[in-house]
Amino acid sequence: MKCTSCKQGILNPSFIEGQFRAHTCSACEGNWILIEDFVAWKDRNPDYQFSDEISFEQEASDTKKALLCPVTGTIMNKFRISAQNDHRVDYSAAVGGLWLDRCEWELLKAEGLAGTLNAVVTRQWQQQIREQSTKQNFSDIYKDKFGDENYAKVKAFREWLQQHPQKADLRAYLLADDPYSAEK
Repeated sequence: MKCTSCKQGILNPSFIEGQFRAHTCSACEGNWILIEDFVAWKDRNPDYQFSDEISFEQEASDTKKALLCPVTGTIMNKFRISAQNDHRVDYSAAVGGLWLDRCEWELLKAEGLAGTLNAVVTRQWQQQIREQSTKQNFSDIYKDKFGDENYAKVKAFREWLQQHPQKADLRAYLLADDPYSAEK
């Protein structure tokens, strides 16, 4: 198979860290992994932990352009790996294959995601990332609007209020123009 990313190299059979099957490009060193191979390996090695020692020779590349599946030639989908990282991996739903650019495997290990490679491409995982990203975006907006110190205070107060058994009465008191008046 020809490399889907650099279109120069050949995808040669290999193993990621000597553990599960992949195909590695002879030119750009990207990896083509079939999720079924990873899952089968994971089922046989449920207690395996990938090393925490990561040495980045260089930053993981992130292909911005759409990539074609090396098997079917169809466009692959891009999936974010986490809410904290905008990095994306390419996935071919047609064959269940994942393309990892050079050093993306190391990035997945650094993010603690190497053991959950198959989960990254699920709808649930991506939904969770969207929810976490939305929450972080709102948090950033509030910090900008209120300032860090005020945001921390109002956030702590809000958490206290949410737990309080008389929260409805406390809210009414706070929102009333004059809480000591019988007038509206």
